[in-house]
Amino acid sequence: MSRKSQEKFREFHRYLGFFLAGIMAVYALSGIVLTFRNTDTFKKKEVIEVILEPGLTPETLGPALKSKIRVENTNGIQIFFNDGGTYNITTGETKYSETRYPRLLEKMNKLHLMNTTNPLFWLAIFFGLSLLFFSISAFFMFNTGAPIYKKGLYFAIAGAALTVVLLLV
Repeated sequence: MSRKSQEKFREFHRYLGFFLAGIMAVYALSGIVLTFRNTDTFKKKEVIEVILEPGLTPETLGPALKSKIRVENTNGIQIFFNDGGTYNITTGETKYSETRYPRLLEKMNKLHLMNTTNPLFWLAIFFGLSLLFFSISAFFMFNTGAPIYKKGLYFAIAGAALTVVLLLV
């Protein structure tokens, strides 16, 4: 590869790296937070009070709350659900608690877990393609005969192999 081509790859690699540093930081933080998603780590408990339509049944209460609920008891006047939540059948008064991420963490996690229904899905595609460019362009920054190039190939192969092994275990 010519020296001029190597310099172009280095330039693209450098400026794209600076640009992606912020995106990578957000993805890294949200990835760490998502590791603990099956626990209440980083979450806050919020008490929610709403007025729903009176006369809901245990079967229609969940869809009205747009949430999965577990009905524990009913006494004709109230429905008790989800460890302390109550719904008054005659007035529609509903009080329950949920554990949620703080708003910023919630937004970061949605960014991390987005799909094509999110209007920013193009950002995830751009980010993925940019990381792919990063991983490939790194090999065009060195002469193929240089010892660091061969060592870099070994490390890349080891990283890919380790990932495959961990996925299969």
